[in-house]
Amino acid sequence: MLKKILIAIAVVVVGLVAVIAMQPATFAVSRTASIAAPPADVFALVNDFHKWDSWSPWAKLDPAIKTTFQGASSGTGAIYAWVGNDKVGEGRQTILESKAGELVRIKLEFVKPFASVADTGFAFVGAGNGTTVTWIMKGENNFVSKGFCLFMGGMDRMIGPDFDRGLAQLKAVAESAAQK
Repeated sequence: MLKKILIAIAVVVVGLVAVIAMQPATFAVSRTASIAAPPADVFALVNDFHKWDSWSPWAKLDPAIKTTFQGASSGTGAIYAWVGNDKVGEGRQTILESKAGELVRIKLEFVKPFASVADTGFAFVGAGNGTTVTWIMKGENNFVSKGFCLFMGGMDRMIGPDFDRGLAQLKAVAESAAQK
């Protein structure tokens, strides 16, 4: 009887490993919002990490978060690092490319809760009297992240709502500033 139980457990483990291994090797999360403010104004809120606390979906999750800024004050070479609670973890962002009113490309490095690296970015397109902003994150899934995504519903389900909330907050901040 014990032998049959051990065989059954082995079959389940091998099956689970196979299912996890077949999950996508890469992920992409993307959200878009229309903001009634000029591209230069919206761009300025993203291109300067010092301004992220006004709209970031993670800024208020840990009132005791410790942040540091390095490198350039904004744009290419600017670095933002944080150490926070379980909700925000630990990591850093580095602006790799910045084109005024057009795009900001960022390297996102998580240390905790799981070490990972992703490419994130924002594209800004003038649309009438406003701006269409697209926020995207792309990365690779190792075996552990494939398993995590399998059980948590994928990166889009985990990160997408944060992007939606962040873009809504970015919209509110940019539109409020544009009305002044």
